Formats: sequence, structure tokens, C-alpha cells
Amino acid sequence: MVSRPLAAAAGIAADRLIGEPPIGPHPVALLGTLLQQIERRLYADRRSAGIVHAAIGVAIGTAAGALCRSTCLATYVAVAGRALGDAAGAIDTALSAGDLDRARALLPTLVGRDPDGLNEAEVCRAVVESVAENTVDAVVAPALWAAVAGAPGALVHRTVNTMDAMVGHRDERYSRYGWASARLDDAAAWVPARLTAALVLGCRPRAARRVVGVVRRDAPGHPSPNSGVAEAAFAAALGLRLGGESSYGGQVEVRATLGDGRPAGRDDIGRAVRLSRDVSVALACLLAVAGLAPAVPR
Repeated sequence: MVSRPLAAAAGIAADRLIGEPPIGPHPVALLGTLLQQIERRLYADRRSAGIVHAAIGVAIGTAAGALCRSTCLATYVAVAGRALGDAAGAIDTALSAGDLDRARALLPTLVGRDPDGLNEAEVCRAVVESVAENTVDAVVAPALWAAVAGAPGALVHRTVNTMDAMVGHRDERYSRYGWASARLDDAAAWVPARLTAALVLGCRPRAARRVVGVVRRDAPGHPSPNSGVAEAAFAAALGLRLGGESSYGGQVEVRATLGDGRPAGRDDIGRAVRLSRDVSVALACLLAVAGLAPAVPR
């Protein structure tokens, strides 16, 4: 019998070594299709309908985890750290080739903001912010839930995060229907986001004091209780200034500034990806140590 933390660490390692599952369609894509069908049947501009949607999603994730039974396999499916780095790297490659239009076209693979009209610096900021946010959502949170609750924990988190990405918006259609999914995702990522900041601190110890100060000062100004923590930690560790004006669905949002450094540039995409990778490796090491540690005698 392999302990859950050790199996979760193995799942992270598998994602780093193999990347996305070499099958099609991807299990998460199938999940998204199923959740779309549920939304079509249930949608109503009421919180109650959204609560039912969220409850069905959690039931699907729980059942999938129970059928899977393998914490390592479920973690591997739920974690997407290598894919995150590859997506950011593709945008970096386009920018390095001077193809800003290509970089804009690739941006929706990472972020939900409107890419049209973004200049190079704005594209770079969007990528760095997304790498920080998704280090929580696509690596730390599913692995931590796997370590705590096994395969169901990993796949329930993947389902909750997918529901939030699909319906957890603050627009006219989803402000009520997506409320439950959004709040559930906030709750599921609360501890992982703060663990991510701690791992950033451990991976970049020379910036430790700055990371702590920026997270405490700037993260509360972000509209997300979790994304702000991760983005502030990355901004401080990389010596950057993130946040500011962004457009989502044609609506401009002005978010609090995170960090005191310079604006993000093209070279910072690779630096952010490397920091995300280091956080993943550090988490895997911590989980492996926890899984291998002998039981404390009573």
C-alpha cells in the first residue's frame, strides 16, 4: 500500500515526465463536455439551479475518483504543470519571433481576458499572471487534495475548478447560476494558494522578505482571495509589478497593483515557468517525505 502523499508526489512526477495523458479525448475535455450538457438542462438565472449544478459536479468527481481508485493516476490526470509551461512557452516563442498576432491568438489557452489590442508587455503580464494563478489551480491544489483525500480528492478538485472556469463568471448570465461553483472553487483553493506562496518563498529564499511583505500588503486588493496570493508571491519573487487594467468579455477591470518591481517583459515568461516548475518539484519532494516518514508512535 502506497500512502496518499507519496502517490500524489508520484502523480506530479508523472506529469513532469510524460505531460498530458497520451489519449484522446483528454479526460478533462470529456468532463467539460459533460458539464456543458448538465448546464443546458439545468440553467436558470437562479442560485438554486447553480447549487444543483455544483452538487452534480462534485458527485461526478467523487464517483470518478472511486472508480479510478489510484491516487497516483488521478493526480497525474488532474495535474497539468507541464502543459501550463508548454502553453506559456509557445507564447514566448511567438513573441521571440516577433509574431505578436500569433502570441495574442495563443493567449486564450491560458487566460480569459480579451487578447485583441494587447501590446507585448500586456501579453507578457497576462502570461506571468496566468502561470502564477494556475500553479495553484493546476498543480498545488489537485496534488494537495489527492494527498488528503486520495483519488476522489484530486478529481473533485479538478471538477470544481473546471466548473468555475465554465460558469464562475461575474457577468449577466452567470452571476447567480455560477455563484456556487465560484465559491466552492474559492474554498477548495484557499489553503493551496497559501501553500503555493510558502513554496515560492522556499524556492526563492533571497526574495523571502519581499515575498512575505508583498503578499501581505497587495494580495487583499485582488478580487480573488486565492489568485491574488499566488500572483503577489510570483511578482515579488521575480521582481515584477503585476496587476492593473485588463479586459474581460468587453468589460475593463482595473485591479490592484501587485509588487514594486518593473513591468513584465518577454524574458519573464521563462522565469515564471521555471518558478512554477520549482514549486511543483518542491511540493512533490515535501509530499514524498511526508509519505515516506514513519508513523509517529502514540
